[in-house]
Amino acid sequence: MPLETTFQELFTELRKLHDTLVAVRLTIVEDKPVKGEAALVDYLEDTILDMMGLLDESLKAARAAQKAVGNITDLNAARRALTVCHERFHRLGQQFAVELISYEKFKDLTSLGSERRGEWLPWSNSVKEGIEQCRQPLESADKALAACWQEIAERVGMNSVSVQAMNIGQKIVSKPNNGAELVRETVQDGMK
Repeated sequence: MPLETTFQELFTELRKLHDTLVAVRLTIVEDKPVKGEAALVDYLEDTILDMMGLLDESLKAARAAQKAVGNITDLNAARRALTVCHERFHRLGQQFAVELISYEKFKDLTSLGSERRGEWLPWSNSVKEGIEQCRQPLESADKALAACWQEIAERVGMNSVSVQAMNIGQKIVSKPNNGAELVRETVQDGMK
C-alpha cells in the first residue's frame, strides 16, 4: 500500500473513533433521565471528554504525519508526528480499558439502572452498548497505526546499508617440540 494511503487510513480510522465517542457522550449526557442526578453520569462524561481531548491531539499528529509523507516525503517528520499520535492513542486506550469498559464500571452502570429503575435502566443499557461499540474503532485505529509504523520501517530499511563481518582473527600455533618457534596464520572465512 502506498505511504500516503496508509497514513490517510490512520486518519480515517481515528475520525471513526471520534464519531463513536461523540455518540457515546450524547447518550451519557443528552439521553440521561430528567429526574435525578448521579455522580456516575458526571464521571463518565468527564472520562469521555478526557479521551476526546487525547484523540484530538492524536488526530492533529496523524494529520501532521500525513502531510510529512505527502508530495515531498520527510520520514523523520512523519516518524516524530506518528510517535506523538501513538503515545496519545495509547493513553486513550488505557483510559478506555480502565475507566470505561472495566468490569467495575459496567457493574456500576447495571446497579444504577437496577436501583433507580424507570428511565435509568434503558439509559444504563444504552450507555453500556455505546461503550462496547468503541472497541471496533479502537482496534481498527490500532491496526492502522501499526501499518504506518511498518511502512516507515520498510522505507527506512530500503535506504540503509548493512555491513557484517564474520570469522576474522588470528590463529597462533606453537610447535610442540620447540617452544621458541611460533607459526602465525591469518584466518578470514567470509566477509560481506
